[in-house]
This record gives sequence, structure tokens and C-alpha cells, in this order.
Amino acid sequence: MSILTVTNLTHTFDGNVLFENANLAVNKGEHTGIVGLNGAGKSTFMNILTGRVIQDGGEVKWLNGISRGYLDQHADIDQALTVMEYLEGSFRRLFELNEKLEETYKKMENETDGGELDRLIVRSSSMLETLTKENFFELSGGIKKVAGGLGIAAFGYDTQIGRLSGGQRAKVMLARLLLSEPDVILLDEPTNFLDTEHIKWLTDYINSYKGTVLVVSHDEDFLNDVSKNIISVEGKSIKKYSGNYRKFLTLSEISLRQHADKYERQQQEIKKLEDYIAKNKARASTAGMANSRKKQLEKIEAVSKPAAVYPSSFNFPYIDIHSKDMLTVKDLAIGYEGRRILPPINFHMDSETKLWIRGSNGVGKSTLLKTLSGRLQKIGGFFAFSPNAQVLYLEQDLEFYSKEENAAAYMNRCFPRMNVKEIRTELGKAGIRNDLALKPIGNLSGGERVKVKLCAVSRRASNFLILDEPTNHLDVKAKESLADALNKFRGAVILVTHEKSFAEDVCGDVIDLV
Repeated sequence: MSILTVTNLTHTFDGNVLFENANLAVNKGEHTGIVGLNGAGKSTFMNILTGRVIQDGGEVKWLNGISRGYLDQHADIDQALTVMEYLEGSFRRLFELNEKLEETYKKMENETDGGELDRLIVRSSSMLETLTKENFFELSGGIKKVAGGLGIAAFGYDTQIGRLSGGQRAKVMLARLLLSEPDVILLDEPTNFLDTEHIKWLTDYINSYKGTVLVVSHDEDFLNDVSKNIISVEGKSIKKYSGNYRKFLTLSEISLRQHADKYERQQQEIKKLEDYIAKNKARASTAGMANSRKKQLEKIEAVSKPAAVYPSSFNFPYIDIHSKDMLTVKDLAIGYEGRRILPPINFHMDSETKLWIRGSNGVGKSTLLKTLSGRLQKIGGFFAFSPNAQVLYLEQDLEFYSKEENAAAYMNRCFPRMNVKEIRTELGKAGIRNDLALKPIGNLSGGERVKVKLCAVSRRASNFLILDEPTNHLDVKAKESLADALNKFRGAVILVTHEKSFAEDVCGDVIDLV
């Protein structure tokens, strides 16, 4: 049974046609990954499904009577609520029912009329039966089971929402969504704020979930583990493939090759017909045949041109350091406002060390990187780079000076000596080509914004790179290019990422923050 039917979906965003007469059916209980290159329209598609964006044309129809839950990381939350109060909000109906039950018990204590007392007993018994049936009295344990699986216990159930980091807040929102157990769960890049342990927990949760799941993600391992089907947003269409992510890669390559071959054969046929018409339409003896070919040409149903794919290419220029030692960290204390958040940190890096820093979300990985890059003051201890170290830092935050500024203007502000041609060339290498370079940064996808940041970073020569979650939002091809560039980089690298396969491809050393 189809729980979702999309018919002739058409939509344009910022002058770019994302969907043109696209069709899709999702069956009840399916667990489906949604993939596509950066800017293809995955998040827009998710927003259309949730009703946050109204499509230009076509129909999106959900099965009547179903409940849907969407992880909106930008939703407004009462900042004064504690984590537990917010999570309990998923069961507000049951808490309100329990309050009515308590009120009924109080009335029973003072009731002297036998008939009214009997009515109160019947009413309280019904409410108690409902609460028991829905496991209200074991609710706290159920909430902590889900919240603990996502690492929420580490920052406390009594903590106010307003004091949480962005990643912690997103975890709490995800926990509440899962606790509500809707018929359909829609997730957009849920692993971006989860560490390896909690991604594993979410994977197991989704695999045991009986409802329908639609998830946008660039995390290949996660997609492969949770998806039984893949929806590919590509070339203004939406295609559905049966099987996990790895099977999709094989089927998609075959499909793209077949489509390209079909397009090429049709173009050859069209050219042959057009040439015949052009040569014979003016001669009386062959005008009839030319007219027949013209009618044949008009009846051809055009095969769409294969979508242009703009690959990303990254390169990090290297400055020779002429030294073996690169970074020494001894008893380093990090934190905020004089409060240390981790035990003393010790490690050493030479000029070619590529180090993966792991740890639970919120443990202090980004704080360490900000401290080493000079964005934060250390609380105590010692760290020192080689005197000849040239350090470049890519922060996780995708904020720009202005969302109205375009990528070309941003690059010009960062590198005023570059001319327009040089800027467009560099952006093009990163996959920001043609009109993308002139669109407001606020209208670019998350992956496209990351590419703009990487383009700026890669313009400066260095011998030490500090990268905080650089793969967040990047599509598969861009991640492959980034990994290749980091492997070719002759200098030292500190990498924070939740993507195990990417980190293992790049780094030979690991430090766990606990």
C-alpha cells in the first residue's frame, strides 16, 4: 500500500528547475534513503513532503490519517524548559490525563453521594486503564532509553534547552521525534550531529522501527545500513531503486549509462532525419518523402539530455617546513569561562601526521580545534607549533558574513588581488560553476556552502590543516575528491569527523577524547 504518492511534481527554486513532472510512490513501512549531488534538490524535496514548501505543480498525497514526524533543527523551542520537560512533551496527552486522574482521586476522597462516587470510580478506572495500557508509569525509563542511546544523558536531563549547543539541541529534538513514534519519520542529515556510537544506536533503532522512514544523508555507511530502497534526486527527476546504498551505486551507474546511450542514439536519429529533410524538401520528386520524415521527426518523444555533473576538485598547496616536529601538546586544559571540560590532553605530531580526533558529540572536539587555532584561549597547560608552521583552519560553522553575498563576492573579499576570471576558475574547480557563483550564499545548499569554504581555504598555502567536520553536507563525489586532496597533502592534518570510512581513508593516527 502506498503511503506517499508524488505525481508530476514540478518545482523551480531561485531560477533553477529542480523537478519536472517527477513521479514517486513510497509504500507503507519502507525504509528509504534520499540521495543526490549537492544542489540537486534533496532538502527542497523534503520540505515539499512536509508542507514547508509548496510545489509549483503536481500533487503530493499522503495516505489519510497517518502521523508524520520531521526533524526540523531550526524550530523554535522554549529555552526555559529542561531537557526532560521537553522530552516529556511528546506525551503531553498522557500527562494531562494523569493530572485528571489525580483530580478525580481527590474528589473521591470527599464525595459523600454514593451515585456520584460510583461514577467517579468508573471514570478513574477508565483513565487508569488507558495510562497503564500506554505504559505511562514506565515512561521515564522509556524516555531515558532513547535519550541515553543518543548521548543526551551526558549533558543532563535537568539542563535548560537554552544552555545546549547546536548539536546537543538537535539530539534532544531527534529524541523527542523518535519518542512520538509517528507513522512516518522524515530525517534530513541526522548523522551530522551524532558521533559513531550514537549513529550505531540510531541505525539499530531505525532498523527495528515498523513505520516508514525517509532519510536524507551523505553518510554512505549509515545509508547502506538503514535503507532498503534509495530515492535518487537527479536531472529534474526522482528515481527509486530497490536495495541498499551499495546496490544503488551499481544500478545507478548502469541506468545513467543506458540513458546516455539512449540519448546519443536518438540524437543521431534526429540528425539523420533533419539532414534528409534539409536535402530533399525543395525537390518536387522527394518533397513527399521529406514531409513524411518531418512528421516522423515530430512524433519522436525526446529523451532528456543527461544532467550535467560538475565534479569538485580540491587541492591544498604545501609549504615545506624543513622540520620533523610540528605540534606538541602537553597537559592542555580547554574549556569556557575558566571551566575545564576535559582531562589534560597530551599528544605530539610530526610534519606528516594525519590525526583523527574522535569523541562523543559535545565532548569538546571543536573546542580543542578552536583552542589550537587560536579562536579560544587555553585554560592551562601548553601547546606549541613549529615556528615555521603555516596553519589553516576550516570551522564546522557554515555562517558567512552575509547570506545575501554571493560566492564570487565572498572570494573577492577574502582575496582582493584575484581578478574575476581567477575567482570563477577556482570556484569552478570546487563545483561552484556558472550561475551558482552569483547566487546569494543563503540560497546555496549546505554542501555548496562547504565547497565555497573549502575553495577559500585551499587558496592559501600551508603545512598544517585543521578541519572540523569537513564532510558534513558534501555529496559522495565531493567527499572522494576531498579525501584524495588530503591524502596528497604532504603536511600534517587534524581531522574531526563522524564518518569512520572517510577518516580511516585519510588518517593514520587516532586520539579519543573522553
